[in-house]
Amino acid sequence: MNKKAVLSVNTAVLLFGLAGLFAKWIDLPAIGITFGRVLFSSLALGSLLGVRKTSIRLRSKKDHLLMILAGAILAFHWWAFLRSIQISTVAIGTLTFAAFPLFVTFLEPLVFRQRLTIRNIVFAVLIAAGVVIATPAFSIENHMFQGILIGSASSLAYAVLTLLNKSFSKYYAGTVTAFYEQSTAALVLLPIILSMRDVMKPTSLDLVLLLVLGVLMTAVAHTLFISSLKGISAQLAGICSSMETVYSILFAFLLLKEVPSVREAAGALIIVATVVASHLSERKPD
Repeated sequence: MNKKAVLSVNTAVLLFGLAGLFAKWIDLPAIGITFGRVLFSSLALGSLLGVRKTSIRLRSKKDHLLMILAGAILAFHWWAFLRSIQISTVAIGTLTFAAFPLFVTFLEPLVFRQRLTIRNIVFAVLIAAGVVIATPAFSIENHMFQGILIGSASSLAYAVLTLLNKSFSKYYAGTVTAFYEQSTAALVLLPIILSMRDVMKPTSLDLVLLLVLGVLMTAVAHTLFISSLKGISAQLAGICSSMETVYSILFAFLLLKEVPSVREAAGALIIVATVVASHLSERKPD
């Protein structure tokens, strides 16, 4: 086993796990945090590609349009993820995000014409059960329930983005795809940010936190994760990724004093265990 690759993937997942806390630390609307994140991340990735002299030319006009679509979906995904955390808790936001394989299970056969297996349906049902168990009350007036609804929308968006990225991976390096998606997301959000100038007044501390979120928790973490796939299987990377929820809840407890409820802890355990089991049951990496 490539120890360097294992260290890279676990470092990346650890950084991903910290990202959700910035929704609580930065005193801006979720859309402002999202814009800062994709702006600094795209600048960092663009600089990296420039230093490496990596070609960023796309194959066709269709791919340009698909990249724009992916960037818009990414912008919505991160806005919904951060907004879910702001109105509920880090645990709720990351739990609903971790449920994105539920949507992939049913979308992938439609997009790639693959057979929907009984095993995957069972795993999807278990993930859904984990989310239901973590739900404190099924009332639209309940902030936790609102967080779960918005978080679920974020999860669905990420599932669609995952399928688009799977298609892109046949022709483009992950860093090139990430650069296009995040720079497009910044451009998509720019008109909204300009229309909200009156409420978008970041402090010096906010700007520093946005820089850390965009460069370290996004660009660096993404690059580490992609580079790790050269030395370990996608299966092992997937298992490590399932620890993001655990890290997020742990960091929220240590740094924000957010204590997960029994329901949230039980839901997290079911979701993480199901994701790990689904990866272990795969006969070969994707």
